[in-house]
Amino acid sequence: MMSNYDSVGVIGGGSWGTTLAHLSGINNNKTLLWMRDEEGIEEINNKNRNSKYTKEYAISENIKATDSLEEVAENCEIIIVAIPSHSFRRITYKLGNYVKGDQILLSASKGLEQKTRSRMTSILLEETCCKKIGVIAGPNLFEEILKGHPSATVVASHFNEVIVKTIKAFASQSFRVYGNNDVLGSELGGSIKNIVAIAAGIIDGLDFGNNSKSLLVTRGISEMCRIGSKLGTNNSTFTGLTGVGDTMVTCACNLSRNYRVGYHLAKGKSLNYICENIVSVAEGINTCKVIHEFALEVGVELPIIRGVYEIVHENKDIMEVITSLMQRKSLWE
Repeated sequence: MMSNYDSVGVIGGGSWGTTLAHLSGINNNKTLLWMRDEEGIEEINNKNRNSKYTKEYAISENIKATDSLEEVAENCEIIIVAIPSHSFRRITYKLGNYVKGDQILLSASKGLEQKTRSRMTSILLEETCCKKIGVIAGPNLFEEILKGHPSATVVASHFNEVIVKTIKAFASQSFRVYGNNDVLGSELGGSIKNIVAIAAGIIDGLDFGNNSKSLLVTRGISEMCRIGSKLGTNNSTFTGLTGVGDTMVTCACNLSRNYRVGYHLAKGKSLNYICENIVSVAEGINTCKVIHEFALEVGVELPIIRGVYEIVHENKDIMEVITSLMQRKSLWE
């Protein structure tokens, strides 16, 4: 029997999940937004606001918030999972009890699972029966999107059907959606840029200038390409929205959680203090550990990522790490 889906689903009521639900809703799609916060559900359904995560911005009236994963699975052909990486498998496992093989699942989370080093699309495949999997990634600051500023993202999947249907559901006059078949490269770019963003925050926290930021971003993209080549990605992916684009916006904006981690580390705050009082979730903290350890195993030289790892996880002096990076043997670019 054919399923009769009439809605788009988003799992995760944070700033990015709410924004994705809004983008679907303004395209006249009935949209279900799953979240656990009862007050948030009530506010969205009664006032079209999610003030905890998206401030005073009004969101589409086509959004219905719910705490039922079963309801989302029963009604939505396209389901986007926008959950932090540390909770991604647990929520996806529960979702897997309800979804069917004909549904489309997309990750909108930019991180890697710490214990397994799994990408989020791999977890979707492992924990559900769905095969039509993809990822949404790009330079997407939620406030600018909710203000209607021209923005864009990438949907990457091995299935063109996934790309075409996702573009139809989310593309609008102010939001472009590009397709890509390089799932691995799109996920990797979105994850590694968080590490570079921590370093960018450190640069600004130390009151360094544009030369330093340019050096960081350029060489950070180079490291992204280096690890991507080892894993078999298409390096042209990193020159697009999920690589250069996402890195540029995250390194230039103090709204970025990963940027703020680096900035406050440079100002002398401890990592514990930052995580408890300033930034609740910053994927780059975990990702730099995962990528650094993998690079050591496979013999890929990633000096900037190593430096961020040493500052964040080994509590090394920031200026000592920077001096060490600047004194490395000069090579051909």
